[in-house]
Amino acid sequence: MNITIKDLLDAGVHFGHQVRRWNPKSKPYVYDHRHGISIINLEKTYGLLEKACDFAEQLVASGKDILFVGTKRQAQEIIREAGNTVGMPFCANRWLGGTLTNFQTVEKSLEKYKRFLAMEADGSLQKLPGKESAAIRREMARMHRNFEGILEMKKIPAALFVVDVKTEAIAVAEAKRLKIPVVALVDTNSDPTQVTYPIPGNDDAVKAVRLVVEVILEAIQNGLARRAEPVIPQKDITPILQRDFTEAQPEVTISPDLMVDEEEVKQEQAPAEQAAPAAAETTTEENK
Repeated sequence: MNITIKDLLDAGVHFGHQVRRWNPKSKPYVYDHRHGISIINLEKTYGLLEKACDFAEQLVASGKDILFVGTKRQAQEIIREAGNTVGMPFCANRWLGGTLTNFQTVEKSLEKYKRFLAMEADGSLQKLPGKESAAIRREMARMHRNFEGILEMKKIPAALFVVDVKTEAIAVAEAKRLKIPVVALVDTNSDPTQVTYPIPGNDDAVKAVRLVVEVILEAIQNGLARRAEPVIPQKDITPILQRDFTEAQPEVTISPDLMVDEEEVKQEQAPAEQAAPAAAETTTEENK
């Protein structure tokens, strides 16, 4: 990550909610209560944010997608920008109940919305009677609010990134029911045990939300860069085994100048062998 704890502090990530709205299950991530405000421990936030980034990068690198969810006013535009930047599905207007648990029905509605868009693009919608055309346009406006960021979502996402677990309680419950991991920015008024990768932090300040989302975006972009094309095995190539090298012995050629005549060596060694017993006898006589 390209941020430090000081960056989190400057963005106001450490500011929690009022103590009277404090959720006791967020106690492990609360540093202190001061002036009626819960203060979040940024050291734990930094560590958990790094863990969430590693998970997101590995997941995206494996070819899977993450659904961004943030329908509160402070997070709508940030979530919309994030989804469009990395080409991931997002939900920024309204979470439609059953988006995950009843995806087959939602998929049919998506196909219907795509047909309406195609009719509008080719001009066939304008050829319909005014009353029928107006009814279709009203339905299209409703569908746009519900399906804006998930129009190209072909299957259930592999994970969710959520801003404010309390506001997006239905989305978190659906993901938990389907055992889909959830990465979430969790404030002190929420239950961090409901998500797989909680990131304790201020989910109301735009600056704090943007900083956390940008860090997650960086991890996703790294994962997209790591997505590799499948390796195609090459045919008609015989692998080289190690035994092919051990069995082949190198051919060594010795120059004739370096060759030693065995007869000459024996003649030189003979006088030395005869002189050795004579020297031994002389030494014995002297000792006597």
